[in-house]
Amino acid sequence: MNELVQYPDRYDATADDHERFEADLLAQDRDVRSPSTADLDDETAHQVVRDLLDTGTATPVVDQRLLAHEPSDTAFKSMQQFAVFHEGWTAAHDAGERDE
Repeated sequence: MNELVQYPDRYDATADDHERFEADLLAQDRDVRSPSTADLDDETAHQVVRDLLDTGTATPVVDQRLLAHEPSDTAFKSMQQFAVFHEGWTAAHDAGERDE
């Protein structure tokens, strides 16, 4: 009974490389499909808010110095925050429609 039992080399870190590689590729694909709001500068944010005011998606609450995002009923003091929120909200809303 001198059978040699082979145990996996616990130091072999390449055993599941293909799974990590596939997960990385899937994450990259997801990132490409998702809009980035990190590069939304101040000028662009102001333009987004102006456009949303024109379409009725944003409503100013003058006495409180807020902008209300009509589809979500959320209010913001900052145009930048409002624009970033709207971009994220739109992306999530569009992703939800694609999943259906």
